Amino acid sequence: MSLRVLIADDNYGMRLVLKKIIDKIEGFEVIGEAEDGRDVLLLLEQKNIDVAFLDIEMPNINGLECAKIIADINPKTIIIFATAHGEYMPQAFEVYAFDYIIKPFKIERIEQTLNKIIKIYSHRNDVEIQSPVFQQSGLEKLIIKNREGINFINTKNIVLIQREDRSTVIYTTDNKYATSEGLGDIEKRLEKTIFFRSHKSYIINISKISKISPYGRWTYIIEFKDSDKDALITHKKFAELEKVFNL
Repeated sequence: MSLRVLIADDNYGMRLVLKKIIDKIEGFEVIGEAEDGRDVLLLLEQKNIDVAFLDIEMPNINGLECAKIIADINPKTIIIFATAHGEYMPQAFEVYAFDYIIKPFKIERIEQTLNKIIKIYSHRNDVEIQSPVFQQSGLEKLIIKNREGINFINTKNIVLIQREDRSTVIYTTDNKYATSEGLGDIEKRLEKTIFFRSHKSYIINISKISKISPYGRWTYIIEFKDSDKDALITHKKFAELEKVFNL
């Protein structure tokens, strides 16, 4: 299965160069091109994107704003900035970009990034964690409202909570629940010794962690017991988690 790639750049020649490079690497398929930020958002409504190459200075909506929207729809989308402007790198860190490539770039530089993505997907170097036993106190039900009514969710069954398609989705060991509430509002109602904000788009149940693996330049990916879902954790939050587990 190939990773679906979006290329966004207001320069047709640059889009053509990137497409030719990507087409030569097995495991990727360019499924959309955009010349401005508005086109990026239209494509996001129509297609599932795994990797997005974004210029920063584009008409209508710039690449940084596009990256924020992409992360809200699917935080696991790999975002690579390809730009002539190095001064935006600090903002790229804030949206957890996988890579930041300065134009003019060499073909080998793009190939290196693509091969790194394939390697991460194919051979993750796992860091196994032995989960400690926690005693949970207080209210053991998370109450959320949605279109279907009110759900009373047993917190000990929650695996993770994430932003997904502009909603907040709560995944348990046997179900999932969607709500329009923000992650911050839900986080305030959860037991802090159990639930951890690993990323701006994720809250995780740390007692259910089974593995943590490198995922890009500034993030890791978390796998869980009793679930096929996974979550992202930033480098900074990973350092905090290491202290929790005394690693």
